[in-house]
Amino acid sequence: MQLLSIFLSAILTENYILNQFLGICPFLGVSKKLKTAVGMSLAVIVVMFISTAVTYPIYSKILQPHDMDYLQVVVFILVIAALVQLIETILKKYIPSLYKALGIYLPLITTNCAVLGITQLVISKGEDYTQALVNAIGSGVGFLVAMVIFSGVRERIENNDYPKFLKGLPSTLIAASLVAASFLGFAGVVKGMLGY
Repeated sequence: MQLLSIFLSAILTENYILNQFLGICPFLGVSKKLKTAVGMSLAVIVVMFISTAVTYPIYSKILQPHDMDYLQVVVFILVIAALVQLIETILKKYIPSLYKALGIYLPLITTNCAVLGITQLVISKGEDYTQALVNAIGSGVGFLVAMVIFSGVRERIENNDYPKFLKGLPSTLIAASLVAASFLGFAGVVKGMLGY
């Protein structure tokens, strides 16, 4: 039940994009089309999961026991950068259309604060390894949910006629704020489902 709580909370109530505003760059940049939004989200899920799986033991077995906590951010960014390079190479070889569609946003996963945020948050929360991995997957799925919903909203916006001064970034930011506000209602739903 605790793992389900962590998973649902990561998707709905602690969503990195819509609640904590981490990972806004790809959220605004890649969400114009559903295909690229899903592709980017799947890459983020994989990077979040693998980076958490790798950085958690590095922190708990190497950095913390040797009083090198101050190297946490540097080591985590290096691990995430290596993983993104690996995924970029795989996409370039096996799914070139998605690689081209993601463009500059794929290397930006390296500096995506949502990916770095999950690796640090699971440590600061004091979660064990299994909980950390569930949180990473839930956070990635939450990223996917936010991207898919927002890409649908953006496609609807672009197909409608509205005042010229709202076209482009203003309409995108207004839509993003409305989607984020809609997720506030999930806090009560998750608490009610889990009975606390």
